[in-house]
Amino acid sequence: MPLGELKKMKIVAYKKADYSDNSQDGSPFEVLINPESYQMDYKIEYNEGQGQGASSAQLGFTHTKPEELSFEFLFDATGTVQTGNIFVPPKPDITEDLQRFKDMLTAYEGEIHQPRYLKLIWGTMLFKGRMSTLQIQFKLFKPDGRPIRAVAKASFKGSVEENFRVALENAQSPDVTHLRMVLAGDTLPLMCCRIYGDSKYYLEVAKANGLTNFRSLRAGDELFFPPLEKATA
Repeated sequence: MPLGELKKMKIVAYKKADYSDNSQDGSPFEVLINPESYQMDYKIEYNEGQGQGASSAQLGFTHTKPEELSFEFLFDATGTVQTGNIFVPPKPDITEDLQRFKDMLTAYEGEIHQPRYLKLIWGTMLFKGRMSTLQIQFKLFKPDGRPIRAVAKASFKGSVEENFRVALENAQSPDVTHLRMVLAGDTLPLMCCRIYGDSKYYLEVAKANGLTNFRSLRAGDELFFPPLEKATA
């Protein structure tokens, strides 16, 4: 995307844990206003067992917990909220938008017998996971009691594809998918060198992104770097 263009956070729901395009469930949900901030939590669990009579213990690694993402969503039907240079038109209430949001995050999907897998996309952030908690606080009401403003506080736990998890656990693995934003001065061979350790894969990356001219990268664009097997000598 060109620098300066307003991009809104989107949530995309999937029926399968591989987040494949053919398992996408419905159209993406686009937030009314991008969050002012979001929080990422990372936790590592250790075995704190301590021998009898010992004054301290050597912590032993057990596992890394899924990362957690949390932030607030605004729902507003008053007509007083501005996004970019445009005021959002008023609506009778926020019931329909809020219900669609709740269904995407919490509804039981009969085909998979559980809630959906979610992908949150905003700028350089690409988070894959499941919703863990959702709290909705209603702020404003019409005289008849219909809500016209609410804040939804949502938390998500990371959930990645199995093959991606295995690749992540191998610190030397080149088979990890990356989504990267092009910075000023970047070239495709240079970005390939950073990610794969070798610039020669630029033609494969160009093909994966449908680039007809890999020399015309624009700062702010997002490129997909697929998992590639390094050629052996």
